[in-house]
Amino acid sequence: MATDTHPRKAGAGAAGPGLRRLLLDNGALTALVVLLLAMSLLSGDFLTTQNLLNVGVQAAVTAILAFGVTFVIVSAGIDLSVGSVAALSATVLAWSATSAGMPVVFAVLLAVATGIACGFVNGALVAYGKLPSFIATLAMLSIARGLSLVISQGSPIAFPDSVSNLGDTLGGWLPVPVLVMIAMGLITALVLARTYLGRSMYAIGGNEEAARLSGLRVKKQKLAIYALSGLFAAVAGIVLASRLTSAQPQAAQGYELDAIAAVVIGGASLAGGVGKASGTLIGALILAVLRNGLNLMSVSAFWQQVVIGVVIALAVLLDTLRRKAGSGAPSSAGSSAAGPGSPGSGRRGAMKAGLALVCVAAVIAAVTFFNSGSSGGNTRIGMSLSTLNNPFFVQMKAGAQAEAKAAGIDLTVTDAQNDASQQANQLQNFTSSGVDSVIVNPVDSDAVGPAVRGANDADIPVVAADRGVNKADTATLVASDNVAGGKLAAKALADKLGGKGSIVVLQGTAGTSASRERGAGFAAGIKAYPGIKVVATQPADFDRTKGLDVMTNLLQGHPGITGVFAENDEMALGAVKALGGKAGKSVSVVGFDGTPDGLKAVGAGTLYASVAQQPKELGKIAVRNAVRAAEDKKVAGTVKVPVKVVTRQNVADFS
Repeated sequence: MATDTHPRKAGAGAAGPGLRRLLLDNGALTALVVLLLAMSLLSGDFLTTQNLLNVGVQAAVTAILAFGVTFVIVSAGIDLSVGSVAALSATVLAWSATSAGMPVVFAVLLAVATGIACGFVNGALVAYGKLPSFIATLAMLSIARGLSLVISQGSPIAFPDSVSNLGDTLGGWLPVPVLVMIAMGLITALVLARTYLGRSMYAIGGNEEAARLSGLRVKKQKLAIYALSGLFAAVAGIVLASRLTSAQPQAAQGYELDAIAAVVIGGASLAGGVGKASGTLIGALILAVLRNGLNLMSVSAFWQQVVIGVVIALAVLLDTLRRKAGSGAPSSAGSSAAGPGSPGSGRRGAMKAGLALVCVAAVIAAVTFFNSGSSGGNTRIGMSLSTLNNPFFVQMKAGAQAEAKAAGIDLTVTDAQNDASQQANQLQNFTSSGVDSVIVNPVDSDAVGPAVRGANDADIPVVAADRGVNKADTATLVASDNVAGGKLAAKALADKLGGKGSIVVLQGTAGTSASRERGAGFAAGIKAYPGIKVVATQPADFDRTKGLDVMTNLLQGHPGITGVFAENDEMALGAVKALGGKAGKSVSVVGFDGTPDGLKAVGAGTLYASVAQQPKELGKIAVRNAVRAAEDKKVAGTVKVPVKVVTRQNVADFS
């Protein structure tokens, strides 16, 4: 399944023990084997058939994207658009098969054609427009993501059942995504090793000018290369949406970086001319094994990012050392060191490679020992939060951990980073490790359904926190009412403005249920005040910096506004910064969540009000109900945590 750009020199590495040859000739594969051994020793739940199948499923989308990126990198290019193209292709399929009423077969063909078209545009910009591939594909990243949001209107679209079967299993155990990954890998290997286009990729990557002078039509070849990358991105998007049973307009964000990392870990050179399908597959598996194993070992969500980055660097370093050792470069003149290919040179290379592998295992073991995310105890609960890049969910985590510590519960908390696919992976890992119950704060209520159904099949009770789960069974929903909170925010702002004025609304991340529900509640509540006009509505992704930038821009077009509603406190605080001296005086700002920084701003008078959800209490109640569900005790179908409007008059009660 692999092809190298140059045949190995005769005799290179022919002598010496088998272990040395393995280390020197298969750096990425050796790193994967060591990771598998380390994970199996550190976690008793890792080396099971079900969990290894989970690893395959979790690697599938990244691997398929990476196979397409391999073509581009081998030809000395880069493709940053594959994640967005995957999301756009899936959105096109879902929209055309549902809203447009198109037969599913034609919808699939249209989705694939969309991916190819995006790749073709990338190739045209690079080959004929003379744009650097980085710039051309960066532009397509933004265009494809924007089109995905335009088509879906920022909301997930249900996927056709006939296509959703791609996310299922054959015979009840063999995952279809793994089969698709293998098929796409074989196609990649065939293209690279056995086709004129594949040989052209290596020639262009090795020396583009020499390739052109030798008669290759470089421009046309680049069109085909980027179109292939777009095709693979479309397939990856369809597989991803099939797993989630819905097309998410914000899906696959950051996946282009994982795809590039997988290709480089697998031994490809960003300078071009080097790369193979088997190496890319191994690189994708290394990333999947890391994330899966670290979840199972209860490593802190924050430390997981550190470990993954370190191991990626070490894996690439290992392959670099392997290449240097294999080349047998002699030492400086006059040195008595061994010459090219000599046993001494090979031993030094093997020692360096072995040292790198030891470092990989040591980093994982150290972080696991010192930074476990568990609380220690008998009952084991897994908790997947939509994000920990938001003070509200950080407080929810703190409340859950405090309750778990007090009750002697083993609680593992993971961060989905607002990625529905990553959250599905985390829930799969919890299920395969046999936790007693699961708490999930969904990135998206529809997308989390299949993973929760997997927990249902394993008789593991699931507690939904803050947001509900669709098309699956949950023991209870512990949540505040976002719609009711939005209505309370509308009333508070309208009362402050005396029922008259012009306001702007800062929305959260498009497609998230929290943004939809809070926005719907506010829109319904503000209708009762015809004297108030909403002059602008713009997303700021629940982020303070984006709230600052968006509010600054809106003030240029609407300098006379008298009120702002932001769907969380972070955006509200960004708006306060943009308003400067107007905040709390001529312009009233209302936020949502009741975070510590938000409450301080309320006390200072710059933020008029915040709808407080008491996230710490929500986390505590979720853990209590998860324990009761694990013990087969009766729990209420819905547990509501009260929301309250916090103003300067009552902020002391919350602080």
